[in-house]
Amino acid sequence: MAAPPKQKVVVVGAGPVGSLAALYAASRGDQVEVYDLRGDLRDPTTIPLNFTKSINLALSERGIHSIRQSYRQGLTDDILRDTIPMYGRMIHGRERGTLWKAAQAYDIHGRAINAVDRSSLNNALLDELERSPNVKLFFNHKLTGADFNTNKAWFERRIPGETPQCDDLGVAGRVPEIEVSFDYLIGADGAHSASRFHMMKFARVDYQQEYIDTVWCEFRIPPTENGDFSISPNHLHIWPGREFMFIALPSADKSFTCTLFAPESHLAPLENAPKALHEFFDLHFPGICPELIEPEALSEQFTLNPHLPLISLKCKPHHFSASVAIIGDAAHAVLPFYGQGLNAGLEDVRVLFELLDNFGVYDSNISVYTRSVRRGAAFQEYTKQRCDDTHAINDLSKQNYLEMRWGVKSPLYKLRKIIEETIDQRFPFLGWKTQYARVSFSNQPYAEIVRAVQHQSQTLGICLVTTLVTTAGAFSVLMWKYPRYFSPMGLIRSSIHQLAGFLARATRKN
Repeated sequence: MAAPPKQKVVVVGAGPVGSLAALYAASRGDQVEVYDLRGDLRDPTTIPLNFTKSINLALSERGIHSIRQSYRQGLTDDILRDTIPMYGRMIHGRERGTLWKAAQAYDIHGRAINAVDRSSLNNALLDELERSPNVKLFFNHKLTGADFNTNKAWFERRIPGETPQCDDLGVAGRVPEIEVSFDYLIGADGAHSASRFHMMKFARVDYQQEYIDTVWCEFRIPPTENGDFSISPNHLHIWPGREFMFIALPSADKSFTCTLFAPESHLAPLENAPKALHEFFDLHFPGICPELIEPEALSEQFTLNPHLPLISLKCKPHHFSASVAIIGDAAHAVLPFYGQGLNAGLEDVRVLFELLDNFGVYDSNISVYTRSVRRGAAFQEYTKQRCDDTHAINDLSKQNYLEMRWGVKSPLYKLRKIIEETIDQRFPFLGWKTQYARVSFSNQPYAEIVRAVQHQSQTLGICLVTTLVTTAGAFSVLMWKYPRYFSPMGLIRSSIHQLAGFLARATRKN
């Protein structure tokens, strides 16, 4: 039997997740076409869809592992070369008029997460795609329709800065669409995904979307006058508050990209009120203004940079038939508080293509029909695995917001961290890890992490209760056996006796 023709794969979305998916498909010999609504993202004049830079990205183990699995020589090293390792959090505050800061290591073994600029990461992936002869890139193409029974999609092509001529306009003044056929389509076009929207016309998708009562606004801490970092570059800096927080991540130009997270009701009164804004920062984020950001710059950035909402979403399934699979934010937009949105999306790509390999989709000498059946089975398993995992990281990200904005200052949080890291370091054979280490420094599925951490919590609770009961029991036995010393009156008499002895010795000495 002759080998079937190469598959044609259409990827919608040229962000980091979509670009990595295109690399995986291209490395398996597929003919790949990538379509993006925006202009070429490597062009600095291209305006992001939300008209601002996105929250800085944190690249951790599962994301790095997924990039390595693309088997592109030197790509991972090139990307990591432009990152800055962050070995822990730096918590900032003020007590009795004095500024303080306290470092909290992420990991007892000294591992780090990596601050990465979104555009640098995206540019590296797009450059790699452009070097692939079986990949075509199409920018300024908007997905307007898809039929996942006949495997066809339609795109509007727009030329930036040009007004379509009357002869170029179709019905009702719309730009004419182009029709694209495919063997399967990968939707990687973000939280407001057109791919997901059209897939939902064919698949019975359970869909849940939530905007939390928090908006974010971006700020920038500039380098010092001598061109150096103004605060430690190897930490994620946090100014925590009960209802809001301010964070800062290092950038390659020695500045810090900062984000204020707060309920919109707290920010509205500060608009057009510079004095109130500066007082708000001085009260809740001491040491920011004027030490790190000049008052005028703070007011300007707060006014000019948009205050944007935070969305989380879950959906199931993540595919339809053998025709389409959605990945990244299109399938599971998560809140940014665990730094896992990018990493989970890159892991989607690895898991999806590992399943396509395992189900024999890329075996030679199979029929087109058999390949389609196998691809459908692989997509089904992808949904089964990733829905549980991505729902889990969605929930963990919400919980971590509470930890970051307040829990990091809690004595209970610090005590548990010390206990868990001590067990990990002294008794590694027990397999005990902190939740953060499991999420950021392993490739363990998120759903398994939740179960493992729950088991650890129960074990820790049982050990604590057993210790308290044993201590109370031992003390009770001592009170019964030696009432003279361990009863309340005995303890008082013993204390008085010790005090009298101390005074007598002091008197003799004098």
